Formats: sequence, structure tokens, C-alpha cells
Amino acid sequence: MSFNDLFRGIFDSELISVISLGDFLLCLGVSLLAGIIMALSYMFRTRYTKSFVVTLALLPAVVCVVIMMVNGNVGAGVAVAGAFSLVRFRSVPGSAKEICTLFLAMGAGLIAGMGYLAYALLFTVLLSLVFTLYNVLDFGAKKNAEKYKTFNVTIPEDLDYSGVFEEVFEEYARNVELVRVKSTNMGSMFRLTYNVTLKDVGREKELIDKLRCRNGNLEITVSKQDTSTMEL
Repeated sequence: MSFNDLFRGIFDSELISVISLGDFLLCLGVSLLAGIIMALSYMFRTRYTKSFVVTLALLPAVVCVVIMMVNGNVGAGVAVAGAFSLVRFRSVPGSAKEICTLFLAMGAGLIAGMGYLAYALLFTVLLSLVFTLYNVLDFGAKKNAEKYKTFNVTIPEDLDYSGVFEEVFEEYARNVELVRVKSTNMGSMFRLTYNVTLKDVGREKELIDKLRCRNGNLEITVSKQDTSTMEL
């Protein structure tokens, strides 16, 4: 048995071309390089976790090896697609940016696995540069984000909340939406949650003071409006 026979599959026939060890290592090395480039570009001015960055760095190599092993076998390709689907549904949903970078990493691994190493590197470098440029320009960021607030107002149970704060919000807010009503303190109080777009951030304290006059000086909390539920 020769050294090359060690890397042949036990079900391979003489008619099946086997990937040489040198080509395998070359494709794997290019995929790892592409993963490192993408991981570094993602880490630039982006909040990240160690587990996600390591996954991003290794994903192109994993996809590359899978594509090389499938090598035109339609049945194996369908089985691999099913396996990836199972892994996806067992994972925690990520943000749109994380999902996009995972697709980019998979794309780089797919190109490298098909043998187009120069295109894989070109794809990785160009997309990483564009990704970094968007982060530098803060592309897509919401302007005047400090105007978008969430108000949690506590009121006694005997107070009709349907329109008690409308006049106050009309004076200080451009847009108001009541998103949640929750009973608290054994049902003796209600907690109202409003998504508010302020007209003037400098008058926020005035708004809070007027709300306190209407709710009997009970608890009021103001926080930055959470947009994570609206992300892809």
C-alpha cells in the first residue's frame, strides 16, 4: 500500500478521481486564511464574542472540506445540506450582521472547496474591505438615536390609563405608542410601557415631572428604546 492509498476512500473505485494531499492542504490553508481575514474585519469596531469569532475563522475551512468531499455526489450533497439545517435550528438566532458574516464565510469556503482559490481570496478581501468600510462610515445607523426612548410608567389600578397621558405626550413627543400593559404589586397597580420619539431631548426631565403629577408620583423609568426585537 502506497502513501497516497491512505487517503483514498474504502468505497472509491478506480474511476473516481481522488484529491491529492497537496491540493487538499492548499485549499484548506486558503480557507483558513480567508476565515482569519473575515474574523479580523468583523472584530473591527464591532461588539463580538470569542466563540463567534473562532467559529467565523473556522467556518470557511469546514465548508471547503465538505465541498471537496462531496465532489459532485448529489446524494451526499443533499445529506450535508440536511445536516447543516439541523445545526442551524439548534443554534441561537443571531443578529442580521452575524448571519450575513456567516454566509460570507460559507461563500468563501464554497469557492475554495470548488478549487477557485484566487477567487476565494479575492472574494474574502473585497467583502472584508466593504464590511470594514461600512463600519467606519457607521452605515445604516439610526440618526438622533437619543430621541427614541422607552417609558415605563406605574399607575394605581383605579386610574384609567386609556388617555390619561395623551395631553402630556402630545406636548413633548412626536410619536407615542403604548406597547404593553402589565399588572404589578398583586394587581394593585399597572405598569404601562410606551415607545416614545421625543421632540426635544433637553426637555425630557420636564416630561417626567408632568408624568409624575398624573401618576401620583409613582415609579417612572426611562431607557433607550430596544430595537433588537426588530432585527432580522
